[in-house]
Amino acid sequence: MEAALKREAAARKTVFPLFYFLIFFAIGALSPLLSVYLQEEARLSGTAIGWIMSLTPIVTMAAQPLWGMVTDYTRKPVGILMITLVLTALFGLMYSFAGSYEAFVALTVLLSAAQSAVVPISDSLALRHVHEQGGNYGSIRLWGSIGFAVAVFVVGWLSERIAFAVIFYAFSLAMLAAAALTARLPRYRTAVSTGRLTWRDIGGLLSLRPFRLLLTAAFLLFGPILANNSYFGLLIHELGGTLTGVGFAFLLAAGSEAPFMKATDRLIRRFGMARLLILAALISAVRWLSYAADPPLWFVYMTTIVQGCSVGLSIPTALQYARRLVPERVQVTAVSLYSAVSNGLGAWFCTLLGGYLLERWHIGTVYLFFGACTLAGVFVLLWLAKLERDDQSAGERG
Repeated sequence: MEAALKREAAARKTVFPLFYFLIFFAIGALSPLLSVYLQEEARLSGTAIGWIMSLTPIVTMAAQPLWGMVTDYTRKPVGILMITLVLTALFGLMYSFAGSYEAFVALTVLLSAAQSAVVPISDSLALRHVHEQGGNYGSIRLWGSIGFAVAVFVVGWLSERIAFAVIFYAFSLAMLAAAALTARLPRYRTAVSTGRLTWRDIGGLLSLRPFRLLLTAAFLLFGPILANNSYFGLLIHELGGTLTGVGFAFLLAAGSEAPFMKATDRLIRRFGMARLLILAALISAVRWLSYAADPPLWFVYMTTIVQGCSVGLSIPTALQYARRLVPERVQVTAVSLYSAVSNGLGAWFCTLLGGYLLERWHIGTVYLFFGACTLAGVFVLLWLAKLERDDQSAGERG
């Protein structure tokens, strides 16, 4: 009996890392190569590809708060997660059969709407698990970065040697495997007081000044980080790099995030969330501004490793920060709002404006804009840190 309990405890420790590996393996198999597929296989124009790629952050921005409300209302996050994973796998597979611009648009909307729930709900479950059972969220989340890095390399290699449609098959299989694994996830219920969450609940979240400041900072910090995924390949190409070099750079960047994510909780305890986010943002700003200065190609490859420190620290820290600033009963909705603003609105704004700057000037101007946004985010974080210090001082005096 004791041996069986030990095996069960060991299985519990591995289920979340494996789950994160699978869902980010799926994302890494599809996201970096989708625009290339639309260009080379679907033969779509650059304008059509731009519109299709811009749909994802828009749909994400609209859908994520709704999924958060549904999850808070039903109090069955694991069930909702399983449904969205199966739908995501289905729409991803259907993508391989699409043959027209209209079909790609429709499937992009459906895929983005379903997939937008996967990461926020997974993060909420993982954070609840860490809170209840102990552990380190960064040590769990780092397996997502490992999965993404492995997928970029493996699926990219397979798509060159078998067929480009492999990206959709790998995506769907990984999502279905993750859906099957949800049966092993702890069945936590989100904390809801009474009744259904309404837009008044969202208004209540936005009335919290610290949470508003964090949303603003997330918009300014994560918009450039996510938009960089669309323009980094163009930067390498303009500096004389190859497509193989682009894949290698993404592998280095994603792989370097893992050790920093593992160390995040320890660093939070030592320095605090605000200071750690400010450090990560400053590193990002220096990286973007250095790209605006027309650097040599070897320098760009070298600085991909810096992404581990900037992105690897900022993702888990900002997520835990968002949960800490709001009441427990609306934490899933808060995480969804945070993801919609950072991954949705921020990515959409920076991607579209970056495209305009690229067409009007050159790639260096795009990264100058990214650097300016990130520096603005640093000032917002400094404001947030000061506000928290003032509140803490007032509480001590009271």
